Amino acid sequence: MQDITEHLVELIKSASTDLPPDIEQALKEAHQAEDDGSVAQGALQTILENVQMSRETGRPICQDTGTPIFYVWYPEGGSQRKMREQIQAAVRTATERTYLRPNAVEALSGKNSGDNMGVDFPTIHFEEWDQDALKIGLMLKGGGCENVGAQYSIPSPEFPASRDIQGVRKAVLDAAFKAQGLGCAPGILGVGIGGDRATSMIKAKEQLFRPLGDSNPDPELDAMEKQLHREINTLGVGPMGFGGKTTVFCVKMAQLHRLPASFFVSIAYMCWADRRKTMTIKNDAVAIDAPQA
Repeated sequence: MQDITEHLVELIKSASTDLPPDIEQALKEAHQAEDDGSVAQGALQTILENVQMSRETGRPICQDTGTPIFYVWYPEGGSQRKMREQIQAAVRTATERTYLRPNAVEALSGKNSGDNMGVDFPTIHFEEWDQDALKIGLMLKGGGCENVGAQYSIPSPEFPASRDIQGVRKAVLDAAFKAQGLGCAPGILGVGIGGDRATSMIKAKEQLFRPLGDSNPDPELDAMEKQLHREINTLGVGPMGFGGKTTVFCVKMAQLHRLPASFFVSIAYMCWADRRKTMTIKNDAVAIDAPQA
């Protein structure tokens, strides 16, 4: 297996310092939609200036460079062990070069490892596929937005809800309202429906890789994604919680099979700095780009 460590370092740098085009465009549209001279418009203006400065200087978009979450799709014969070693080496190097802040601390003591290495840190998901290319997706998930993620077991003691799409809607609206500005709005909501507690949240986070303008192949979920997008943006939370017209850029949903006894709805909240990039390697050609529909 070829050594792609330096390519992985570039993937990390790109994700940390260069916001994907669809997110930047959404920020620009939100800026134009807010009232002239409003606090919300001012917050978005500052964010856009930050995005441009980060790209020009090669510095992280946010001081919280988040948990590095890798998704690796590899062809038959690939070695997960070697790929894990190269990803870990790349994370160490990216930390040394300050593309990442040292974020890995021991759970109980709070002791920082100093190089972003720790137990299941960074997070890596592997999947073998039938293509002859290697694809690696990276998401940098900040702590502020992670803290306002939520999971509901329906029926919920917090509100009346049925085990159907309307119950899911109530859970998502509740989570979005409770987040207020704490998740660095405007946000993106990934929603996992069903599964167990762990797989439901994993599926929710996977939705954050989807481009903002795509459509859900499930017509019922597609309609609910659009409905929730409209409804959440009427809550008035607005950019950074200052009030305004744009609280979320979109809602992305997926469902899993579940046990009859359980009905979980998991909401993964991503801040406006939706830092995700994908690297594809085929026949020694390397391409890094934002996820495409």
